[in-house]
Amino acid sequence: MTSSPADRTVPVLVTGGAGYIGSHAVLALRDAGWPVAVIDNLTTGFEFAVPDDVPFYKGDIEDTNLLARIFAEQGIRAVMHFAGSIVVPESVEDPLKYYGNNTAKSRSLLQACIAAGIPHFLFSSTAATYGVPESSPVREEAPTVPINPYGWSKLMTERMLADTAAAHPINYCALRYFNVAGADPQARSGQSTAGATHLIKVAVEAALGRRESVSVFGTDYDTPDGTGVRDYIHVSDLADAHVLALKELIAKPQTSMTMNCGYGRGFSVLEVLDAVDAVTEGKIDRIFAPRRAGDPAALVSDPGRLKATLPWKPRHANLEEIIVHALAWERKLATIRQMPADPDNRG
Repeated sequence: MTSSPADRTVPVLVTGGAGYIGSHAVLALRDAGWPVAVIDNLTTGFEFAVPDDVPFYKGDIEDTNLLARIFAEQGIRAVMHFAGSIVVPESVEDPLKYYGNNTAKSRSLLQACIAAGIPHFLFSSTAATYGVPESSPVREEAPTVPINPYGWSKLMTERMLADTAAAHPINYCALRYFNVAGADPQARSGQSTAGATHLIKVAVEAALGRRESVSVFGTDYDTPDGTGVRDYIHVSDLADAHVLALKELIAKPQTSMTMNCGYGRGFSVLEVLDAVDAVTEGKIDRIFAPRRAGDPAALVSDPGRLKATLPWKPRHANLEEIIVHALAWERKLATIRQMPADPDNRG
């Protein structure tokens, strides 16, 4: 019995594979038996997040000569692209950094893929492409009107992908993430960046005494408790969606896709903090502050297209489970940082 195209694994290059979401995609691919390699410049990634048996290349995705060598050495037939900058306020302060890292370098990567005949491309996009949606839950048909350079830099790359797929034999899937949280259930990877701004990461650090408090920006939104509501998706469920999307691209080489990644359920800032308190049996200090410019009252996904297109069944769609996994990783991360680095910087 021969396997169908959807069952066939191909060698995959994960850009930014030493970072938070990229490292979980590497684990999901590796666990499912896909050959995988990683390129990361380690600006915000950590080589200890890359499994020892996964080929790792330290370098930048604008280095087209290095990319050509990786494609040849590893026989790459698909790219999952996570490399980039993601801090919204920083994008406002330094827009050219974001248009450079997220847009211009994505162009270099895409050009290298076309030159090498890579037929499949997965792109890490964002709900920031919607700006402040007129309604929630948000569907893919909603207007894309970003309100910051980060969102625009990602939307520009989506446009490049669409135009490139129309002109060359390559298909793509752009996955628009909502709020990614949690960590690998086996504590093999997690959010490791110092000074991260993700609410659950910040709350877990505060619960463990690594921050004095958590700021709550805005208490007068039109939501049940006045604080902003967001759709939190477990990073491992998100990684699984990438693997399934790659299978779909392989099975349907003429088809490209853009899909939301979330659970379709929102939690307010106070609900998240209350859940962390419940899990840790503690009490996080909360500092109430004014709204931040551009923050919508609610940002919740409509994942209908994702669920209709892929056989995606989330395994960790539970806020307390997300928090438990984030806590476990935070505790492990403390031990990793205390260990002397070995010669190849893997822990």
